[in-house]
Amino acid sequence: MKKKLIKTIIRITLLVLVAVIIGVNIYTISASRLVGNQVPMPFGVGASVVLSGSMETELSVGDLIIILKRDAYEVGDVVVYQDGRTAVTHRIISITEESIITRGDANNTDDNPISAEQIKGEVVFAIPLVGYVINIIKSPLGTICILALAVFLLESSFRAEKEKDRESLDEVRAEIEKLKQQNKQ
Repeated sequence: MKKKLIKTIIRITLLVLVAVIIGVNIYTISASRLVGNQVPMPFGVGASVVLSGSMETELSVGDLIIILKRDAYEVGDVVVYQDGRTAVTHRIISITEESIITRGDANNTDDNPISAEQIKGEVVFAIPLVGYVINIIKSPLGTICILALAVFLLESSFRAEKEKDRESLDEVRAEIEKLKQQNKQ
């Protein structure tokens, strides 16, 4: 009975995980393709993947960065801002009343001035190389593979359980036949 409960918990956890991955994919695809929002920030928190080396050595290509919306930003903060349909992660190097100037740590030139409204949030930490996995999961092929793997694991789990139940039932039937034979004698 305990094993069956554990298997049920694992199945539910797997289904919830798959549902979350699909939900996040649908949300981010909708935000980027329909609205043009490259870094959705529900509840003031977002995540993005570093795609270029402009912030080397602090951030590397493939890092997953976690972003928090702030009320105000300061010189030296590493921020993510949206420039058209592109999300850019650079450091603030100057702030004036009219604009904010950013630059990648590995770049020699400043970016075009931006407004505070373009800033999505400040990078609070980075997880090295996890962005590669996220990009694979977010791709249509990655999502399909995750779904296929989940269905396969669930189906094989159910088949194994069904086979075990069938074997137990066969054992019970064999025991019943044995008892019937003994009663006839």
